Amino acid sequence: MQGDKYEAIWNTIWNRIKTYDNIDASQIDAFFSRLQPQAFSEGFLMLTADTEFIKKWIESHYTTVIKRALEETYGVPFTIAIEVDPNTIIKSIDTTTSSNAVGISEPQSAAPLVQQPISLHETSQLSNEDTLRLSVSESRQSALEAVRDYEFPCVPSENGNTMVSGYTFENFVIGTSNRMAYSMAVAVAETPGERQLNPLFIYGKSGLGKTHLLRSIQNYIDLTYPHLRTVYVDTMELVNDYTDATASKSNKAFTDFKQRYETADVLLVDDVQSLQNKTGTLNMVFQILNRMIDHGKQVVLSADRAPKHIDIEERYKSRFNSGGTCDIQPPELETKLGIIRNYIEECKTTGNIDFTISNEVQEYIAQNSSSNIRELKSAVTKIIFNLRNSGKNDITINEVSKLLADHFSGGAMKRLSIGDIQKIVERYYNISHTELVGKKRSANITYARQIAIYLCRTMIDIPFSSIGAEFNRDHTTVMYSVNSVEEKVKESREVNEELEILRQMILEQ
Repeated sequence: MQGDKYEAIWNTIWNRIKTYDNIDASQIDAFFSRLQPQAFSEGFLMLTADTEFIKKWIESHYTTVIKRALEETYGVPFTIAIEVDPNTIIKSIDTTTSSNAVGISEPQSAAPLVQQPISLHETSQLSNEDTLRLSVSESRQSALEAVRDYEFPCVPSENGNTMVSGYTFENFVIGTSNRMAYSMAVAVAETPGERQLNPLFIYGKSGLGKTHLLRSIQNYIDLTYPHLRTVYVDTMELVNDYTDATASKSNKAFTDFKQRYETADVLLVDDVQSLQNKTGTLNMVFQILNRMIDHGKQVVLSADRAPKHIDIEERYKSRFNSGGTCDIQPPELETKLGIIRNYIEECKTTGNIDFTISNEVQEYIAQNSSSNIRELKSAVTKIIFNLRNSGKNDITINEVSKLLADHFSGGAMKRLSIGDIQKIVERYYNISHTELVGKKRSANITYARQIAIYLCRTMIDIPFSSIGAEFNRDHTTVMYSVNSVEEKVKESREVNEELEILRQMILEQ
């Protein structure tokens, strides 16, 4: 069958891409599983995606590597066409090997809110690029007709079918520190109610992007599935609602409180650590969550710490931790720079103003800011207002250093040295400097050494060879250590929390 041939070609390209440097294989699997090959000829490949979001993401992030893999395999330049067809079948991904790493529970029987699309009819063999492009047009038309002919139930979302904030998946900057949380949030937004990720619990320090992901989920569902009702609430607002309802001593007030949340198809609760010592509200939230999850409705929670570190009864921790659990770590330097660049472009577009912030200034902000993304953005905002008030279009590094002298709270990362990191790691793991940089390979020393090397790479962002010189290792050993810790980060929340403690100790020394 022609469809099988296309699948085989696509799988070959897919697997080749995963061998490239700086490619996250799990990320490739997550996104490429959403694509279906529809046509192939010499120099041309057509793929269909099941949503517009996936189409745009593949086009902006992976087109280059797909072309590279095709050209290396077939020896000719390729044109790639990607279209949206909501009937494209979504391949299932085996999550067995990673379920323990992200806290995913076994699938249960309740049906998801959004059913999986059915398979697209197999395309016939096409002989030339013109015919292929006609197929692209036909695919687009069939997709539009499928959407137009489907009638959604008239149940409005709480906020209507418009954006409730500027937070979207498209303007969320992805890095090593937040990739897993992002991937799980996208999965929930696209198929809300799936048991494996219900509830979804995202945790991390303030200002790392948890609210951005929750609001992105809400916006995506409101715009993509207008028949579903979403409710986003900060925990303190929820506590106040419950207090008002109980204080009124009115059955109607209490019923209205419960109905607001229980009738939601998707409930997003921010900062649930605030439920500590709020026994009445916590018990009510527990009942609401159980009822929603049992009926296949999606729940998303966020907190500044892992469920096990919230001071609540074990049954609540168990429920919070029963679906998908993932953390967001402080952004590494490259992610900070990406956030700064995105925010600068956003300010230029929304403010309709012209200004220049040099790469040198952007790097200064990224290196000196703390892990809090709000602090990062407020530094950029301060520079923009300074430019506007002074009537200038650009600013020097000296002017920025004076302007932001008292702005940053976390200490300047670029002032850190490898010695600073080594000293804290040695204290934390109770080993000597000689042991850390020496030849001993006992498990505890090797682990501490790999952690120290990883922290040097992510906090100072200097070349592998420079790090290796301070540890008496060559650059390949340093690379191995960094990769080893990155794998541990994916698999263990304990390692994540340990790294966060060490980062804080290093910045505060």
